[in-house]
Amino acid sequence: MEQADLETAAEVHRLAFTRQHHSFKWLESNLNAAPKTFCYVAYAEASCIGYIIWSQKAGFRPSVVLELEQIAVSPNFQGNGIGKILITDTLPDVIRKLKEQGAVLKHIMVTTRADNYAQRLYRNVLGAEVEATLANLYSADEVIMVARNVKT
Repeated sequence: MEQADLETAAEVHRLAFTRQHHSFKWLESNLNAAPKTFCYVAYAEASCIGYIIWSQKAGFRPSVVLELEQIAVSPNFQGNGIGKILITDTLPDVIRKLKEQGAVLKHIMVTTRADNYAQRLYRNVLGAEVEATLANLYSADEVIMVARNVKT
């Protein structure tokens, strides 16, 4: 993701996360947090149809716990494998960038609503499993999923 992508990515955020506000500021703050964060976009023709944000947790460490901070796909493109592509196409680049920082990927963490169908995606693509449930955290129960000892 680059500065020029923010307007269209913010529209995807607004459509995908209706309970959240200030979409442009949210994405801009994540983009500006590099190298802590790694932000990518997906395009179809000239339109941004999705994005993914990866974030290093708890400082710059030699063995990184990486969070899939947020992934969003425009509602018109959901169900077409765009989320899977965002994960599988960007993770190798994140691993490469971590290596440039002198680090290796250890675990991947994802938090999501307990009733979110995306849990299946995280389980199938990342190998993440539910490790904890936090009752009534945002608008509902939230689960913490972890893919441990990720093969790189």
